[in-house]
Amino acid sequence: MVTIKSKAEIEKMKMAGKVTFGALKAVKAAIRPGVTTLELDKVAETYIRAQGCTPAFKGYGGFPGSICASVNNEIIHGIPDKRVLQEGDIISVDVGACYQGYHGDACRTFGVGKIFEEAARLIQVTRESFFKGIEFAKEGYRISDISRAVQDYVEANGFSVLRDYCGHGIGMEMHEDPEIPNYVSLSRGIRIRSGMCLAIEPMVCQGDHPYYVEENDWTVCTCDGKLSAHYENSVLVTDGEPFLLTLPEELDI
Repeated sequence: MVTIKSKAEIEKMKMAGKVTFGALKAVKAAIRPGVTTLELDKVAETYIRAQGCTPAFKGYGGFPGSICASVNNEIIHGIPDKRVLQEGDIISVDVGACYQGYHGDACRTFGVGKIFEEAARLIQVTRESFFKGIEFAKEGYRISDISRAVQDYVEANGFSVLRDYCGHGIGMEMHEDPEIPNYVSLSRGIRIRSGMCLAIEPMVCQGDHPYYVEENDWTVCTCDGKLSAHYENSVLVTDGEPFLLTLPEELDI
């Protein structure tokens, strides 16, 4: 069921989004060659708890971390562990904070030290595809309008979008209706209404989009071993332009 948030709920969503963004900033500042993904996880959890929130991912469906730390060909749901980041890696950091029962959810892909030009282009195109998509996160459009904009932009730049996994509504639950694919499916999706909160998250593959899930039953990887990038914000649909709950500052990270 799709929920329309009240003014009071939106204020809590804004706080959850602000803390989520802050956690991403804290993790970005800690990324360097030689750091482990588990150390980054601790940075995020410490920050979130210090702001009076709880890590939304920790324990969700049994997930052990406060962040998803997906490196290189890991697309999503990488589990933080003792893996040491190397110069030239890219890492997608997905994080969520819960404030008084309401959730924020956001992701960025960062380079570790100096990265290859094509890896940087993948990260940039993934980010730009999100902003192409939210041009349609407005009252009266359909979910499929967002999906089409993301897919068209990604494929025009020579990359592909992950299938089966998608964006979602967000609020008192981390994953609410509606589902928001990054590709055009058979369903046009519901009409978008003011007051909806949507987690829109292009997941983009450098090569082909077929994937496999590792034995941990969480981490999704590209079959061809090529890189993947991920960009996400929680978005409030308004009577005008969409409001980015997890991007409260003028400058993005």
